[in-house]
Amino acid sequence: MMSAAPPVSEPRWLAHYRAIGASSPIVASFLKQVSNELNDNPPPRLTSASATAEVLAEVHADADSFSAILLPAFPSWDREQVEAEFGTNVLNLIDGLKRIRAIESLSDEGAALGAQQLESLRKMLLAMAQDMRVVLIKLAEQVSAMRSLTHATTGAQRRAAQLTFNLYAPLANRLGVWQFKWELEDLAFRFLEPETYQRVAGLLDERRGDRESYIERVGIILRDAINAEGLRAEVQGRPKHIHSIYRKMQEKKLAFDELYDVRALRVLTDDVRDCYTALGVVHNLWQPIPGEFDDYIAQPKGNHYRSLHTAVIGPEGRTLEVQIRTHDMHRESEFGVAAHWRYKEGGKGDRKYDAKIAWLRQVLNWRDEISQKRSGELFQDSVYVLTPQGQVVDLPRGATPVDFAYHVHTDLGHRCRGAKVDGAIVPLNYVLQNAQHVEIISTKQGGPSRDWLNTNLGYLASHRGIAKVRQWFNHQELTAAIANGRAVLEKEMQRAGKTGVALEEIAVKLSYPGVNELFAAIGHGEITARQIQQVFVPEVGEVSEASVTHTAKALTTSSGILVLGVNNIATVMAKCCKPAPPEAIVGFVTKARGVMVHRADCGNMLRLDEARRERMMPADWGRNMVGPFAVDIAVEAEDRSGLLRDISDAMAREHVNVTAANTLTRGAYATMLFTVEIPDLAKLQLTLQSVRNVAGVVRASRKRN
Repeated sequence: MMSAAPPVSEPRWLAHYRAIGASSPIVASFLKQVSNELNDNPPPRLTSASATAEVLAEVHADADSFSAILLPAFPSWDREQVEAEFGTNVLNLIDGLKRIRAIESLSDEGAALGAQQLESLRKMLLAMAQDMRVVLIKLAEQVSAMRSLTHATTGAQRRAAQLTFNLYAPLANRLGVWQFKWELEDLAFRFLEPETYQRVAGLLDERRGDRESYIERVGIILRDAINAEGLRAEVQGRPKHIHSIYRKMQEKKLAFDELYDVRALRVLTDDVRDCYTALGVVHNLWQPIPGEFDDYIAQPKGNHYRSLHTAVIGPEGRTLEVQIRTHDMHRESEFGVAAHWRYKEGGKGDRKYDAKIAWLRQVLNWRDEISQKRSGELFQDSVYVLTPQGQVVDLPRGATPVDFAYHVHTDLGHRCRGAKVDGAIVPLNYVLQNAQHVEIISTKQGGPSRDWLNTNLGYLASHRGIAKVRQWFNHQELTAAIANGRAVLEKEMQRAGKTGVALEEIAVKLSYPGVNELFAAIGHGEITARQIQQVFVPEVGEVSEASVTHTAKALTTSSGILVLGVNNIATVMAKCCKPAPPEAIVGFVTKARGVMVHRADCGNMLRLDEARRERMMPADWGRNMVGPFAVDIAVEAEDRSGLLRDISDAMAREHVNVTAANTLTRGAYATMLFTVEIPDLAKLQLTLQSVRNVAGVVRASRKRN
């Protein structure tokens, strides 16, 4: 009679999965299927999934995580069955893993990618994971993959190691999954620099297990000594891993025997006083190493890091570093501005992203609650998409292909006429999703559509894209105004027979810094044909004898304005048209206020009847006329928060004083009227251009009556 075959020992992860999922009949049934397959020549997919599950068991993952990594190894389970039997959460985990795997190839050539691109890849990976367990599973999968590469080709080892160094080890570091971080870095280091790895490992002269055992023993000794002093403190220990030791030797240019923190303990106390008491306990237990004490509590580091650091000769003559801090200092160190990941990576980071990382690290500290923690909402303010070359582009949530085009290049945005997302044609107001490949279809020439500025149509979501479109239209309007102004000026020069006069000379006489500024002012209607004609009158001498006589008698009035034929009479600037030099003006004799000075094209003057026209008289600006002069500016814009502030800032940058402001909002648009003080019309043109460049401004011009 043949004896029965010995039972196959059950993997540790399977026992863990069974323990946490035993209450579910579906999980129990699935476990039986998994166990049978494992005992009967399992396929490669299940073998790989089993290895990942073993790593997940080390961090006490939940049942859904085990299901998500194992179910894809059984093709008989389709999506509908998975969702019906295991629930939407498991299906979402499976989908999230697929999305993350889809971007791995982007970092295969990671050595050629810049730091910013690598950082965007990490952010995109997090943004794609609507449930942070996806990231945890993927990290476990990478640890498993690196463990299995011992017999792979050198090329495969190096590619996987580069991907690990560039993407997964930094991610594990930032999320505080230390047990994954050290193993990923050590394995990657081993494959990328095998000789150096072996040399450092040899210097340790002990196996990792021995180091961990040593740390555990000295930790107990220190804990007992601290307790004997009546202190409440937590003692933690973790020996340095090989890559960390090598990096410190390189960065600080130290020999191995000069490293005092190959083995390290951390003491966490309730208050600062207990920190110093614990320090005394450490120094009483073991001999301090001279020059190796740092008090970062009394003198915190620049990044606000606080802790006591000391190095001692521990049991068996081995060097030992001890860090002592309060629980609050430790939390600040881990999650605040002195976060461990930023110190190690040497980057400054950004506050919004740091806050998300801090929250995620706390999520991972409570593994038993992680199934209830959904972190995808933290990344709802950004979307990460890919260029055809595989570069990551960070856009605001709700961004479209038009936003993408303007992010890549302004000219590409202007010429954008269509888009492909993941190879399929989409409308230009299609809302992009994480990890999609975007390709822009463009024309050789052309410009944006005004529809892109219509917020109701949803073509643009980024401030950059909106600003670029507005700038384009402002430039087009300016170009048209310059062309129109040139035509008007040339016409008036021909009429006056002064086609030979230098344009620069005319610009100077009209107080404009350049010819284009003069053309633009004429094109926008800031300078009239009559004003242009008056530039030529003194030069050609085409004034009558009577005019000469009047001019000779003209005196400077109380305001500095020359009113022909009137001696020492008060003048007042008309509020209806608010004239400013060098535009043409006329005087109007009032009954009680002296001469009222109007613009020559003032509507009130043009509408005077014959009887009152007799009270009009020629006037001109005096040579020594100084401002400021009040003018009205009308602005139309899309209403938004901060609009009035931004327009006021634009005016302040031009050093003009705003004396009055009125706003009226109707629907999505706002109409604003500002009264400003300017020295001349050239300053008015510069001010108007600055206002037109403000985000949301549709039109800005001088108000006419």
